[in-house]
Amino acid sequence: MQNVKELVKDPEWQKVRISLLNQWNVRPDWCLEQLRNYLGPIDKTPEHKLKIVLNYLTGHGFRTKAIKEYDKIQRLRAEISAELKRRRYSL
Repeated sequence: MQNVKELVKDPEWQKVRISLLNQWNVRPDWCLEQLRNYLGPIDKTPEHKLKIVLNYLTGHGFRTKAIKEYDKIQRLRAEISAELKRRRYSL
């Protein structure tokens, strides 16, 4: 299993991450759309992508509220967490 530092090196993720820079407080819905596009259907998303986005959404900008807390962000975090738990228990 790869650690988070290795996971986030994914070139596809890096393109998404860079596109989100300085956008959250200006276009939060657009940012969420970019994350959902990267993930695709959550129940079919590869586990590494779920972990990458969950790691991102629990990062410094969200913890310190530099990126405003927002119901849709929390909803996406909850969906990802629930899917990861579902997968662990369905093994």
